[in-house]
Amino acid sequence: MISTKKKSLVLLFIVARFIPLIAQNQGLSNQWLMGYSNWAGLPFGNTNINFYTGNANIALNNIPMDFNNTHANISDTAGNLLFYTNGYYIADASNDTMMNGSGINPCSYTSSHSDGLLIPQACLIIPVPNTNHLFYLFHMTADGYPTNLFTYNFYVTTIDMNLNSGMGGVVFKNQLLLNDSINSGKITACRHANGRDWWVLCHRVNTDVYFKFLVTPDSIMGPYLQSIGSIRHGDVGQAKFSPDGTKFAYYYNWINNDGLDIFDFDRCNGMFFNPVHVNISPSPGFNLGCEFSSNSKLLYVFNIDSSFQYDLKSTNIGSSQKTVAVWDSFYSPTPPFATAFSQALLAPDGKIYVTTGNGTSHMHVINHPNSIGILCDFVQHGVLLPAFYYNTLPNHPNYFLGREIGSLCDTITNWFALAEHPPNKEQIKVLSNPNNGYFSLWFNVHEKQGLLQVYDVNGNLVFKDEVAQWSQYKQVDITKHSTGIYFCKMSWGESVGSVKVLKE
Repeated sequence: MISTKKKSLVLLFIVARFIPLIAQNQGLSNQWLMGYSNWAGLPFGNTNINFYTGNANIALNNIPMDFNNTHANISDTAGNLLFYTNGYYIADASNDTMMNGSGINPCSYTSSHSDGLLIPQACLIIPVPNTNHLFYLFHMTADGYPTNLFTYNFYVTTIDMNLNSGMGGVVFKNQLLLNDSINSGKITACRHANGRDWWVLCHRVNTDVYFKFLVTPDSIMGPYLQSIGSIRHGDVGQAKFSPDGTKFAYYYNWINNDGLDIFDFDRCNGMFFNPVHVNISPSPGFNLGCEFSSNSKLLYVFNIDSSFQYDLKSTNIGSSQKTVAVWDSFYSPTPPFATAFSQALLAPDGKIYVTTGNGTSHMHVINHPNSIGILCDFVQHGVLLPAFYYNTLPNHPNYFLGREIGSLCDTITNWFALAEHPPNKEQIKVLSNPNNGYFSLWFNVHEKQGLLQVYDVNGNLVFKDEVAQWSQYKQVDITKHSTGIYFCKMSWGESVGSVKVLKE
C-alpha cells in the first residue's frame, strides 16, 4: 500500500471535493496521436485523429515526438490536449517536453528507444479521483532487454496541470509501485463500482498471477494478487476491460500457444471469476490484439491474417467463434509492408480501429462491432492516413463508466452530478447553429445504445440513426433537405432530450 501519510507520493495539496463525473470526463479520450516526428517530411510525420464531430477526423499533425507501440494521452473536458507520452518522455500541449517530464522509465531499453517504446499498453493515464488538475501516469518498460522483454519495475508519475502557467509539470516521477517479474505492457484499468476510484492491473510473467492496485483520492493501495487463467509467458499482446467493466480479456498466442483468456470482473472487490480459455491456432507475430464491442456483448481477436468474433453471451464462448476477416493480401505501400491484423481500439464513434502490424499508412475499421458475424462490416485497409505510422494506438480506459447502481459499493452520492444532469432529462447541444445541414450534436455519455431522430416542422422524420454506447458526439447530415427549422430528438429508453436546429 502506498499511503499519503507515509510515502513521498503524498498529495497534500489535493482539495477533496465532488466533481460531476460525466461532465468531468467529456473529451478525455477523443484524440489519438500516431506516426513519426516531422523532421524527415512526408510520407513521414504525425497523424492526429479526433472524434469531436462524431466521426474520425484525420489530419497531418507535425510534432517532434515519435510513436511506436507505446502511447498514452489525455485531453481536458473541452477537448484540448493536455499531455501525451511515447514511454520515453512526456510532452505538454505546446509539444515541448513537459516541465520535469524527461527521463521516465529509466533503463537501458528505454535509452535505446528514444523514438518511442515498442511495448503495447505500456503507459496509461488516470485522473486522480476527486480532482480536476492532477493525473497519474502508470508506466513500465522492458528492464530485461535484450535478453527478454519482461520488466521488473512498475512506476507511477504524478502530473499537476496547475503548474507552469497551465502547461503542467511532473511533481513525482518514477515512483516505484512494484518490483517483481512483470509482463511488459498490457496495463489496464477499470473504474471501481463506487464510480470514483480505479482498479489498475498488470501481470506477473511466467505465472497466472495478476497484480491489482486500487486508486483512491488519497492513496494507491496494493498490490493485491490473484491467480487465475493461463500461465502467461513474456508476451506483447493486448489486455482489455469491456466498456461496462463486467468482462476482461487477455490475448497473446505465438510461441507458447497461450491463447485467449476471458474473465468476469467484480468492480467492487476487483476479483476475476468464471474463467474461460479459448484455444486459437498460434500465429507468428509480434503484435496480436483484442477488443470488445461497445455493448460489451462481443469480443474481437486479431491474429495477423485472421480476425475472429466471439459471443460473450454464449454458453460456449469458444464454439461461438466467427471469422469476420481474412487478410486480402493488400500491402501499404508495397511489399513487404502487409496490412495484417494487429492491435485494436474501440473509438468514441462506436467503431473499432485495427492497426496493421507494420509501418503502413492504413488502418482497418469495424463499422458495426455490435452486429453478429460479417454484419459487423469489417473493412480492410479502410482508413487512409496522411503519413506512415507503426501500430500506434492510445491506451485509453473507459473514463465514462460510472458507479454500479445498487451494488454494495454504490456508496458515494454525487449530488452535484445529479443536480447538473437530472434523471430522464438530457442535455443536448448543437455545436454549430445555424448551419448548412451538416452539424454535430453533443450529449451526455450513456452506457446503452441510443436513438437519434430528426424531424422537420411538419413532423416528418427526415433522419434516423443509432447512437453508440459511450459516445458523446453525433454527426448529422440533412444537407439534401430544404432550409428551415428541424428538431433533433435523442432517446435512451425513458431518458429523452431534444434541441432545435436552423438550416440556412
